[in-house]
Amino acid sequence: MNLPENTFKQALRAGRRQLGAFLALGDAHAAELMASSGFDWLLIDCEHGPNDLPSALAQVQALAGYPVQAVLRPSDHDAARIKQYLDLGVQNLLAPMVDSAAQAQALVAAMRYPPRGIRGVGAGMARAARWGNVANYYAQAESELCLAVQIETLAGLENLDAIAAVDGVDGVFLGPADLAAALGHLGEPMHAQVRAAVEQALPRIRAAGKAAGVYCAEPDLASNYAALGASFFLIAADAILLRTAAAAALGRFAG
Repeated sequence: MNLPENTFKQALRAGRRQLGAFLALGDAHAAELMASSGFDWLLIDCEHGPNDLPSALAQVQALAGYPVQAVLRPSDHDAARIKQYLDLGVQNLLAPMVDSAAQAQALVAAMRYPPRGIRGVGAGMARAARWGNVANYYAQAESELCLAVQIETLAGLENLDAIAAVDGVDGVFLGPADLAAALGHLGEPMHAQVRAAVEQALPRIRAAGKAAGVYCAEPDLASNYAALGASFFLIAADAILLRTAAAAALGRFAG
């Protein structure tokens, strides 16, 4: 039995555009619905969404039958939780609030087995190795794992070049909502200063040889960011799509 091929990682390395959405409802049925919609990747959000290990596992399993890549955002940088997510079979992580190269290096170490890292060894009991049925799992695992780190603070922006230079970081993702707060514009992710920060950061990420990503729900702005080097985008969220559609349906009858 072979490891699943990580087409998300391949796409990031090739610079192919990848469109994704948040899974914030914490529900496998909703995740499968989103998987049937044609997105390239879906982000299981354990930072702001009501997710735990069992709900993350259920969503990973729900997505497995579709041509979409599961990416998981942990709540923090805890190496023990990262180990558990990887053992569930998660191959792609988007780590929030990365402010320094040291933090990025610690995340890389959490995803690698010794002697290159600190990931605990237990694949015989793990879905990731199909409970021991993947031949040479330990030798193969690292090549199919992908780490993207999220820049969301002033410290992250200041240390961007050093973070992007870390070996084992495959992509750097910009979070406009938290950057807006850090820049003094809480609740204004489209503020000109936030857009300028994103526009200045994207070419620096690409210059470091890493994939650049950003949350952007506006097609024209996404095209502008793509011209500056962005290749992977979050463009929607299941919870927002449901709320918007529900309000629109009600509005048609409200008169």
